[in-house]
Amino acid sequence: MKIDHIAIAVTDVEESAKVYQEALGVHSVEFETVESEGVKIAIIHLENGRIELMQPTNDASPIKKFLDKKGPGLHHMALETDNIESEVSRMEGCGIQFLGKIRPGSAGTKVTFIHPKSLHGVLAELCSHPK
Repeated sequence: MKIDHIAIAVTDVEESAKVYQEALGVHSVEFETVESEGVKIAIIHLENGRIELMQPTNDASPIKKFLDKKGPGLHHMALETDNIESEVSRMEGCGIQFLGKIRPGSAGTKVTFIHPKSLHGVLAELCSHPK
């Protein structure tokens, strides 16, 4: 496994992307809306991973609830695996709890989230990119 991305909840994804672009010296940003999660994201590619800025697109979005409760900031870390199904099975065997089933994510990925209680208060996403 390796770190795939760090996700940050923001209220304005375009404005936040400009700040990150300038601060990190990055020239391009990809924008995508993930309807199933109720978010618009800005993907900032770095040499060793990505930063994803996430803005809620509706009031039912988990990111909207996060922003209302905690304000903008670090939402989760994502870990990449080649085989998400076998990794979930392995981790469940270790007592790790998940928030829901494996589902589609951005850019054709498969994703699922690890309950923060399983990782000492840190929300983590497992993701598997299409081959």
